Amino acid sequence: MEAFILPVGLGICGFVLGAIIVIVINKRSVNSAESRADDVIKKAEKEAQAIIREGKIEVKEQLQKTRLEFERSTKEQRKEIRQQEQWLEQKKENLDKRVDIIEQREKDYEQEKEKLVKQKQMVEQSRERVQQLIREEEQALQKTAGLSKEEAVKRLMEKLEREVEYEAATYIRKKQQEAHEEADKIAKNIISQAIQRSASDHVAETTVCSVSLPSDDLKGRIIGREGRNIRALEQGTGVEILIDDTPNAVVISGFDPVRREVARRTLERLIADGRIHPARIEEILKKVKKNLDKEIMETGTKSALELGISGLAPELLRLIGRLRFRTSYGQNLLNHSMEVARIMSVMAEELHENVERAKIIGLLHDLGKAVDHEVEGPHAVIGADIVRRQRLPEEIINAIAAHHNEVEPKSVLAVLASAADAISAARPGARSEAYDMYLKRIESLEKIATECEGVQSAYAIQAGREVRVMVNADEINDNQAISTARNIAKRVSDEMQFPGEIKVMVVRETRVTEYAR
Repeated sequence: MEAFILPVGLGICGFVLGAIIVIVINKRSVNSAESRADDVIKKAEKEAQAIIREGKIEVKEQLQKTRLEFERSTKEQRKEIRQQEQWLEQKKENLDKRVDIIEQREKDYEQEKEKLVKQKQMVEQSRERVQQLIREEEQALQKTAGLSKEEAVKRLMEKLEREVEYEAATYIRKKQQEAHEEADKIAKNIISQAIQRSASDHVAETTVCSVSLPSDDLKGRIIGREGRNIRALEQGTGVEILIDDTPNAVVISGFDPVRREVARRTLERLIADGRIHPARIEEILKKVKKNLDKEIMETGTKSALELGISGLAPELLRLIGRLRFRTSYGQNLLNHSMEVARIMSVMAEELHENVERAKIIGLLHDLGKAVDHEVEGPHAVIGADIVRRQRLPEEIINAIAAHHNEVEPKSVLAVLASAADAISAARPGARSEAYDMYLKRIESLEKIATECEGVQSAYAIQAGREVRVMVNADEINDNQAISTARNIAKRVSDEMQFPGEIKVMVVRETRVTEYAR
């Protein structure tokens, strides 16, 4: 029994000992796993913190980028808003000016209306007076002459027609005299109104040119950041560059035609080149000025050679070339000067005067207009001063100064210069008027004059600036001649379109012929 129990006890002890060993081993495994788990958790926490830090940095960078983009967009929007505000302010000023003009015209209209009401009252009073006179004359004629009512009315009407015609002519003459007396007082007002009506077209024609753009996106590049590019262009050229809502176009404004041409060429080259920044603007501007100066000099030299003139100073040749960019009433000044030189040479040759000097005077007579934007005074006097500095003969200087009668002419060539200048300016088609239109205007002028009663003939003279009307002295008296001239002038104003003014001269003469035998 003891032998049986001993092995069993040993087995139990071994089992218990094995279980304890297993428990100890498992406990150590659990502790090792927990340690490894703690290491993994700590590592994961470190990685999570690193990821969080990177995420924060990335979020900060994204926020910074978004803020910069927002600020840039906001800045551009503010700039556009400022431009719109400036545009709206300008529109507001224009509207205010128009409102002032309309209010002034309304006041003028009310004044004219009051005058018409007063004149109507005067006419009504005159009509009543005429009716009263008719009744009185009718009664007097019937009592004294024993005439019938129809005969008395006929004689009375004839008498009244003569009296009314005489009173009308006298009234017209009186009003004309009053108008002449008041002309000095109202001249400034009339001139200002005329300038107001026609100044915009003239200014647009003589002071503005435009440059076409491939697209409106280039307007922003021309302006540049904070306006640097457009400021560089305006300072370098001396003109004003207007960028508005006109599609695909930029307007260049300036009174000096050479500066305006420099700005136009510079802008066109910048647009074609594509690189628009202050340094590039300055570079192209120098090249354009150099090329234009060379072109102006070549133009002046070529013009002098075409006329057979030699020996002129380079300064004079350069100013002659500048005339190519000037116009007067639509007539190019260089072409006008060369034409005057040719006309003067022909007249001087016929009069056996110095032909070469005549050509020089004709070519240089409007030289002052090349610099009249820079120097004050009449262009004839300015041109004479320029020529005097080049020590040309006094005869040439006097002819240039006297061609608009600023000074007294002292030679035949001076008189020829004035005549040739007038011929070149007044000839048909010289100043933006087609020859066919000129002939039609002359025909219409003579036709209107000859359609009036009592007119024998009419002739348009002074290139259509005057019409001379011959009337029959037996049919038209002096008072009727005044009415005839006024009627013709009124029809010409209503039915024709013409520049300036047309003088209407009615000629009435009585010729008596007797023969002594």
